[in-house]
Amino acid sequence: MAGRHRDGYRAGMTDTAALQQSPLNSFHLEHGAKMVPYAGWELPLHYGSISEEHLWTRSSGGLFDVSHMGRLRVSGRHARRFLDRVCTRLVRGMEAGQCRYSLICNEQGGCLDDVLVYCFGADDYLVVCNGANRMKIVQHFERVKAEENLEFKLDDQTLGTCMVAIQGPRVMELIGGVSSEVPTLKRYRFTVKNVLVMKIIVSRTGYTGEDGVEVILSSKFARQALGMLLKDVGGEASLVRPVGLGARDSLRMEAGMPLYGHELDEETDPISAGLSFAVKVDKGESDDQEGRFIGQDAIQRIVSEGPTRRLVGLTLEGRRSPRQGMAVKVDGEPVGVVTSGCPSPTLGHPIAMAYVPPSVAEPGTTVEIDLGAGTPATVVKLPFYKR
Repeated sequence: MAGRHRDGYRAGMTDTAALQQSPLNSFHLEHGAKMVPYAGWELPLHYGSISEEHLWTRSSGGLFDVSHMGRLRVSGRHARRFLDRVCTRLVRGMEAGQCRYSLICNEQGGCLDDVLVYCFGADDYLVVCNGANRMKIVQHFERVKAEENLEFKLDDQTLGTCMVAIQGPRVMELIGGVSSEVPTLKRYRFTVKNVLVMKIIVSRTGYTGEDGVEVILSSKFARQALGMLLKDVGGEASLVRPVGLGARDSLRMEAGMPLYGHELDEETDPISAGLSFAVKVDKGESDDQEGRFIGQDAIQRIVSEGPTRRLVGLTLEGRRSPRQGMAVKVDGEPVGVVTSGCPSPTLGHPIAMAYVPPSVAEPGTTVEIDLGAGTPATVVKLPFYKR
């Protein structure tokens, strides 16, 4: 859900004094981070080499500061009913300790955001949303609450907490030395641990295509608790090294994971984006609003009629990488558009994601990318990389 094409980090952001700083800001500076504005925050782009950080995550482990992501606690009498109304996935029936990926849509079926929902028990949930969308989602939640006369408490805990992702094939080996419980968690499960005088939430989720965890903890004790969880993080002998937004973006692209503002936006439905698994179209059987999610009618029509475009992967030869907005062509005529592109450190050649018509979406199809001259690209099934 976080990350971005590296050319977009400074867009519209010049006043660094107005940016929110992460609780781990001093940690980043001590490790030589190149800090950039992103989603209203000052965050590390890299600590020296994007490619090296990417490959280290694939081979050992990377620590990502994702404190900019929104953390919204939803609790009270109608919390479950409300989330079933705004989420495309069933919240009803979730067990305590379970996470679920979902979309939040508008009435037209366009994506307002993609989120993770954490269930702590009956009518007690945490919604993790994209940082750039946090205020939009808060306003959407408040509007639906008022319009449908629902009773629940919405607590924006973003600024009082810190969130980090620790991803890579050797991460569980390292965490197993601190907690025997965390490595036994199933995917999309979480546990609450007591560390020092606070509780931390550890979930087996991620955005890189690797195994690992995401950790939410109090911003006040974040640096201290992180030192206990990961001794000597960033040291030469450490299994886990800090990784910036640049490598986070290339990692999620290899893993075929969509990014809001690139593959997802308010004009794009989840079906076209290849996210049908996160939509329960038969969620509600009643004719009234309860049990039906916002945008369900529009998405059901898209499922029935078939989407007019599909998200695909593209592979290219050479060194030049496509960028968001570049045209995808067939016989010299534009048929689609690139949403993300980068050189793949793991695969050794450029990759991209793009929306194209269903007639062009079959793996093996050859298209052209408008990189000045028509550059051939091959449609491939996502993800590009899977461990």
